Order: sequence, then structure tokens, then C-alpha cells
Amino acid sequence: MIDRVLTAFNEAIFDTDRERALRVIREAEQEGIPPEDIVFKVVVPSIHIMMKSTSERRTPSIAQHFVAAQIASEVTETMVSRFARSPEIIGRVVIGTSVGDMHGLGKRIVSGCLKALMIEVIDLGLNVPAERFVDEAVAQNADVIGVSSMMVHTARGPSAALGVRKILKDRALERRIKLAVGGAPYRFDHDLYRTVGADAWAEDGIIAGTVISALIKEARQ
Repeated sequence: MIDRVLTAFNEAIFDTDRERALRVIREAEQEGIPPEDIVFKVVVPSIHIMMKSTSERRTPSIAQHFVAAQIASEVTETMVSRFARSPEIIGRVVIGTSVGDMHGLGKRIVSGCLKALMIEVIDLGLNVPAERFVDEAVAQNADVIGVSSMMVHTARGPSAALGVRKILKDRALERRIKLAVGGAPYRFDHDLYRTVGADAWAEDGIIAGTVISALIKEARQ
């Protein structure tokens, strides 16, 4: 039964059919599939399937990424509230777009995927200065800071990842808090993340789940 639900859910996701995807989930509930199985045997595997498609260069569209992340987040939040006991959160991420950058779609995709993977997301919104990224990460006991930049000048700016790295270094927080970046400039220059002092970068919102999960493990070692 789970395989049938997963297949139907994935087909709806790849067709960017939100209503059909949610209907698949509602019908699965009606058939008696536990909320835990819906999250961990349907929603999470669907994210991994899209990750695999991306890694094999059968690249899903932005619309597919957005729908997948939106539905993953929505279904996960609903199902988690019905779990027999609260799930274990594997880590915590502070995320936002850098100063001067008002593009939020990529960040929303990342947030949705992370929530489905049981990663808590603290979204700081748009136009976030470097110091606030670090202050919030410390206050929230976050493992990773995620900085999104959609323009070259905002990615390279002193208030983006470069500024975050400097503050982490000055406060001796580099081992405790990892830094990830993403956005269009990093897709055009795969070494840019090193230039701005990040620990890793993600090509898109789906791959960000894998990248940030790995950084959380590294931060907690």
C-alpha cells in the first residue's frame, strides 16, 4: 500500500499538481496509514527521489521544486501534530537572504525540504545582515546558518557569507556553527562558496537537504 501511495504522490509532485498530491495523502489517512508512515515512508522518500533526479541531471523545474517543498512542509507539519509522540529533530538551521537581496523563493524551497527531513528551520526573512544571522544562530542554538543570495554583488558583499564567516571566527564559533550558501551566483561559479568562506553550497533547494544534513552531523561531532 505504501508503495502505491508513494508512486501516486510522486506523480502528482512531478506534475506540479498540489491538489492531487494532497488528495493522495488524505486518502492514505482514510485507509489507515499512520501519520508517521506518511512522513517517513512517503514525504521524505519523495524528497530523496527528487534529489536523485537532480543528481542524475534529470533536473526538475523550479515549479516542481517549489511544489515539492511546499507540499512536503505542509504535509509534514500536519502529520507531526498527529504523531503518537513527538519526532526527534535532527538539527536546527537559521536561514535568510543576505543584505540587499529581496529574492525569497529559493529560501522557501529549502525551508520546505528541510522541515520534511526533521530539521527545524528559523527563517529570518529577507535582507538579513551578517550579525543577525550569527546572533540568531547562537540564541536558537542552531547548527547551521544558511545564507541565500540571488545576485553576484549580494553574494560577495561584506554583509553576506563573508561577514558571517568573520563574525563566527571572531567569536570562536566556527566549529560549533557551520555556514551554507546557495543561489544563482553559486551555480555559475562552483568555487564561489570557498571565496566567501562558506563550508558548503547547494545547487538547489532539494539538494540543500543533503548538504545541510551533512553539515549538522559535522557540527555535532
